[in-house]
Amino acid sequence: MAAPGQNLAVVVHRAGDLRLENRPIPEPGPDEVLLRMHSVGICGSDVHYWQHGRIGDFVVKDPMVLGHEASGTVVKVGSGVTHLKPGDRVAIEPGVPREMDEFCRTGRYNLSPTIFFCATPPDNGNLCRYYKHSASYCYKLPDNVTFEEGALIEPLSVGIHACKRAGVTLGSKVFVSGSGPIGLVNVLVAKMMGAAAVVITDLSASRLQKAKEVGADFTIQVKNETPQEVASKVESLLGCMPEITVECTGVQACIQAGIYATRSGGTLVLVGLGPEMVTVPIVNAAVREVDIRGIFRYCNTWPVAIALLASKRVNVKPLVTHRFPLEKALEAFETTKRGEGVKVMLKCDPTDHNP
Repeated sequence: MAAPGQNLAVVVHRAGDLRLENRPIPEPGPDEVLLRMHSVGICGSDVHYWQHGRIGDFVVKDPMVLGHEASGTVVKVGSGVTHLKPGDRVAIEPGVPREMDEFCRTGRYNLSPTIFFCATPPDNGNLCRYYKHSASYCYKLPDNVTFEEGALIEPLSVGIHACKRAGVTLGSKVFVSGSGPIGLVNVLVAKMMGAAAVVITDLSASRLQKAKEVGADFTIQVKNETPQEVASKVESLLGCMPEITVECTGVQACIQAGIYATRSGGTLVLVGLGPEMVTVPIVNAAVREVDIRGIFRYCNTWPVAIALLASKRVNVKPLVTHRFPLEKALEAFETTKRGEGVKVMLKCDPTDHNP
């Protein structure tokens, strides 16, 4: 058990090498706050850095603290911080622009090439007891929003950004491919934004059951169907081809199914990241004017997400299926790697393991 003055952290050193270590408690700069971390979710990217030591061009060269789905309590504020005070409960937006470039000026700061992002090399994440962060990217949580809901704003934001980029609106018919945490938040958000019907696919029956719980209208358990067969099942369940497809797996066959399934003139949003090169029926998409859009994380979503959670319009609580104290982080990572449950939550405050 770490002494109160210690800062236990989950650190990846290289592929396959994950450790619990004590780090010094950081001192917040003028525009920063020091947080006592409470709840941090484990993301697929955290597991990927642990297993492979890299994601694309982002390579772990030095030991890096993992974690970017997080909430905590302010314990100290920098001299320039006015909107937060010690004792405030906050949700953390992990991406902080380092400079006011063209992307920041147009409101798309997530695309800034020099952005700081928790747990993306070389930037440390917040899966630790104490963490300092830019105060402008810490958002105060209302009393009726729990720490875990605050931590889940990060994955929820991916759903908000994806559904906005997709143009989900009243009456939309939506196909979500993949029923992991990101697929599920896209179901939640699409329904919230007025989708009339959402169909979701996955290999796992238990994940599809969870999708039903959070509001999916139809589920398809994919076995060994061709992409065209999946597309045709989607159409028969919805009674038409969906205007919008949100692809959350990154798997080549799923991207292909997404193109075949989307109605002419519709939109396919690619959320899941797989291999760098994939083979897709691009001519099929082109001649049917199917717009293919990418998304990169999110921007300007925290205030929206907090409003949705505070008003109880969106319920993310069913996503959390496992909880571990920070000391058992390695066990928690193994659980996530095995694909058990949906969202594994680490509890970083030894004095408070409540949601």
